[in-house]
Amino acid sequence: MGSRDSGVRRQAGLIPVDFMLLVAFLVLGGVVGFAAGLLGIGGGMALAPILALLFAHQQMPAEVNVHAAIATSMATILFTSVSSLMAHQAKGNVIWSIVYTMAPGLIAGGLLVGGGLFALIDTGWLALFFAIFVAYNAVRMLTRKPPVAGTGALPGPVGLFGVGLGIGGLSGMVGAGGAFLSVPFMVKKHVPIHRAIGTSAALGFPIALASCVGYIYSGWGLATAFPHMVGYIYWPALLAIVCTSMATAPLGARMSSRLPVATIKRIFAFILFVLAASMAWEAAKAFGFIAR
Repeated sequence: MGSRDSGVRRQAGLIPVDFMLLVAFLVLGGVVGFAAGLLGIGGGMALAPILALLFAHQQMPAEVNVHAAIATSMATILFTSVSSLMAHQAKGNVIWSIVYTMAPGLIAGGLLVGGGLFALIDTGWLALFFAIFVAYNAVRMLTRKPPVAGTGALPGPVGLFGVGLGIGGLSGMVGAGGAFLSVPFMVKKHVPIHRAIGTSAALGFPIALASCVGYIYSGWGLATAFPHMVGYIYWPALLAIVCTSMATAPLGARMSSRLPVATIKRIFAFILFVLAASMAWEAAKAFGFIAR
């Protein structure tokens, strides 16, 4: 009888979250939020690999572990993008005409990937793709110079829809807000860097919203496989991370002018390499190269 009651409670999502795990989510959110404010980066690259480790420790099924980590990371952007957007809008750095024109493509890309392709990709391949993505961005952080203005103008509505479709789809695959693609694209099209960053902050919300709708749709049946899941999103981690990250991001932004950011970027890039290796390890386990 006891095991049957436990199974019912598990399916209903009533099993309490481990206290120490909840503390880990809170600390993780605080650290990532501070880094995001300090360095002007999104937290998805750092969040997802660590969440995958924490979920594995919680014995989340291996076939959904990486998916849940990426989806939960993206869900945090729903909240952090609003905070960032308000700050940039107050400075007049958001070009709304670009946002309105690109949003349909961003939404379509997020829905297509989050609601379909994301669930179809095997855990191993998804983890490997994410590991390569994080390692690439770590290299960019070490070597990147400020984007140089290009010679071309922004494309028309059809072109911007296509660009948005690609950015939304790739961002939905890795749980990122899209700034790694949208900022360089806009700068090359003669958009001033500060306005490109502000506009990218506004673009992050439709990407996150569409992707999360897709994650919930494609992972809806997971509620019976693991408690506290809404689709692929693990909501206790989402709430804890959002609470602390939104509190520490402004602190990081204020400290950005007082700390040696170049040195911190090198340290953070090293951390990203470690996290990429961690996700590559998850891929190796999924492929059977390493015993689980």
